[in-house]
Amino acid sequence: MKMKPRNSIRTVLAISTITFALAQATFAGEPTAFELIKEGNRYVGEQSKDKVVQIRSEKSVGTLTPNIWYVVYYDSDATFKSTEVKFGAGKKMTVKRPARVIEMGTGDDKTLDRAKFKVDSDKAIKIALAEPLLKSLTIKATRLILQRGDQGPVWKVTLWAAKLKNPNADADIGSVYVASDTGEVARLDLHINRVD
Repeated sequence: MKMKPRNSIRTVLAISTITFALAQATFAGEPTAFELIKEGNRYVGEQSKDKVVQIRSEKSVGTLTPNIWYVVYYDSDATFKSTEVKFGAGKKMTVKRPARVIEMGTGDDKTLDRAKFKVDSDKAIKIALAEPLLKSLTIKATRLILQRGDQGPVWKVTLWAAKLKNPNADADIGSVYVASDTGEVARLDLHINRVD
């Protein structure tokens, strides 16, 4: 049976519409850390835009992607030289100037090198999860911090895995450090025996 031209056009349009909707659903997830830098620029002064000192998340809940993030910007006008924008599910929650006294003493109050921001938070999670030591574990949650490293900014990806005797409970099994410019694993600090 031959398909009428009108029906084939409808079929093509229907397939195109479904494909577009699926693509939109795929990309409609949580924003990445680097996307939040751009969003956070809207809530800080001109002197602070893109001058990131640290990005960190809270522990993810029910997924491997955190949805509570803090972007800390260098702010020359603030007493402790920083302004922090907190996001929940991609929306601004608060803007404040935190007391970062220890960071001022350790040098962690300085702006990170934006030219080395190549590996975003979603990719850092994938790289960490690909570590061979983790292949037999069920990873349940992550927490990320983009911080100063010896060779530039480094993602510290802290992982929680299901316990062996009680899979509904989880254990902090340590961290994988991923260079934000190359995506290479800079260091492992894993303790998989904690799942026992």
